[in-house]
Amino acid sequence: MNRRITLSLLLLSLIVTTRSQVLAQATKSQEFYELRSYLIDNADDHAIVAKYVKTALLPALNRQKLDRIGVFKLRGDKEANANKTHAWPEHSIHVLIPFPTLESFSSLNSKLADDADYQKAADGLFGVDIKDPAYNRIESRFMKAFVGMPVVEQPAYSKNKSTRLFELRTYESHNTDKARLKVEMFNKGEIDIMRDVKLGPVFYGETLIGPDVPNLTYMLSGTDDDSHKQHWQGFSKHPEWNRMKKLDRYKGTVSRIRKTMLEPLSCSQL
Repeated sequence: MNRRITLSLLLLSLIVTTRSQVLAQATKSQEFYELRSYLIDNADDHAIVAKYVKTALLPALNRQKLDRIGVFKLRGDKEANANKTHAWPEHSIHVLIPFPTLESFSSLNSKLADDADYQKAADGLFGVDIKDPAYNRIESRFMKAFVGMPVVEQPAYSKNKSTRLFELRTYESHNTDKARLKVEMFNKGEIDIMRDVKLGPVFYGETLIGPDVPNLTYMLSGTDDDSHKQHWQGFSKHPEWNRMKKLDRYKGTVSRIRKTMLEPLSCSQL
């Protein structure tokens, strides 16, 4: 009898340990994201910052083994951003940087300061006069990837740098518990539905630090406006989405949706 109890306890311990290891590994594999927005007033300053990102920042980040970095601007046509709710100036530049760990994020600035090639390449931006800065401020939000999509995913047209568009969405919640439940809703099915209807998810992030928490922010992609709209129509008609959205557990999880259409700069790695 004692032997059976001992074996049962050992088996239970093995199961608990294995499950803990799996959960720990899942958490460890989740990336962190910084979405950095350079707030710029005019086309001339846009060109200065774009050159800095292309020739100084991106190569330096790559030397730190950071990759899949997205560089975006607002879509040029007014119709595409008719419903834009982010208060970003027209000429702003947005940089998405994936970090594998918190340490890789926290050490970024010190590594840039020690990178002689970066400092030399960034001189065109750093040398701008204090009375006429190239950008007003940098608005930044810091996010943790969802368990359901722990790393950036690139559709083929993004990897091939074909013509493409990106849609950035932020779902605000009126309290932190509702925000948690909305993340859960994505992890338990909403991400899979978006994949199923070919909305081209790029990343999903729980915003840890930002100007409008609690919220989650995510990015979708497409080849053109028409197909992207069709994919959204497929999502709205999807039977699993229509089942999930009626669940009492997820009612009232979103208080405001903010969306912006973006296009990549030529140097973008997404």
